[in-house]
Amino acid sequence: MRIGILDCGGANLNSIHYSLTRLGVNSLISTDKNELDLTDGLILPGVGSAGNVMKNLKDKNLISYIKNTKKQVLGICIGMQILYEHSEEDDVHCLGIIKGKIKKFKPTQALPVPQMGWNNVIDQNKKLSNQYYFANSYYAPVSEYTVATSSYINDFTSILQKDNFLGCQFHPEKSSFAGVKFLNYFMSTICK
Repeated sequence: MRIGILDCGGANLNSIHYSLTRLGVNSLISTDKNELDLTDGLILPGVGSAGNVMKNLKDKNLISYIKNTKKQVLGICIGMQILYEHSEEDDVHCLGIIKGKIKKFKPTQALPVPQMGWNNVIDQNKKLSNQYYFANSYYAPVSEYTVATSSYINDFTSILQKDNFLGCQFHPEKSSFAGVKFLNYFMSTICK
């Protein structure tokens, strides 16, 4: 199995690559469609801003490639958020694979923004419920594509699934054994 990690301007490319290597999964970091065509699945990594990521995808002519792929795709953090139609971050139009708008958390006295640290993820089927590491100022509201939720200031989507697109708001590459379990879950969707 080989996974393509799309270099869309995020800062966690190498940590995802190393996480996959520890799992025995071959991966490459690329924006070359010919190289990506030879992979079994794709990851849209997180860390960055919505505007910057969408600009990089547009500049590298990858928007329609992602939207039309039949490969299993995992979006991590901002990589999940850009699957939506629009983001309040940078007021930018995104990929439009998932209906809805990414919103900014409104801080409270007790809960600052960004959310930084461990949080519970509750999956109705219990197979992905665990504590994962989050680093986000923006969130996806709960919708028909929500697989699991978390709560920080308000309830939000922490895992989504639509067709061949899986997204997680947290960082599996920084989430210890829970992250390993989640990445293995993603690999299992490719093997089906």
